[in-house]
Amino acid sequence: MSCTAEEWWYEKQSQFQLFYNPYMPKSLKRYAAKLLFQFRVVVDGDSGKRRLCEERIVLLKAISGRAALAKAKGCGKRSRYNYKNSDGNPVYFEFIGVLELLCLNTACEENEVWYDLVERLSPLERRKWLIPRDSNLNAIRNRE
Repeated sequence: MSCTAEEWWYEKQSQFQLFYNPYMPKSLKRYAAKLLFQFRVVVDGDSGKRRLCEERIVLLKAISGRAALAKAKGCGKRSRYNYKNSDGNPVYFEFIGVLELLCLNTACEENEVWYDLVERLSPLERRKWLIPRDSNLNAIRNRE
């Protein structure tokens, strides 16, 4: 995948920040990026239209939103891989893009990693329908 000159520059800057930089500010901002990936299976030369997707939230430290975006895109691009499934068909795990990027410094406590503001109709009164049972939560269901 190719990128613009600006994306390339920010990616190089973010890679450089992983190492010592005497000019880098002492306190970096915390960011959370929601990345979108797809599993694309090719059967008889056709990928089909409906695909299994993964939404992944990653935590980043960067000097600015632009630098965090470059790091997020780099993280997504480095996560790509492919393999052959049990039927011998090629499967491609592909980075689609960044769905959202949040600066956590201004809006979150130290232990928070994501937030989203949504409008809902009577959430307290409808909590039985909105909130899943404890046993249906992923970490509980999978006994992690």
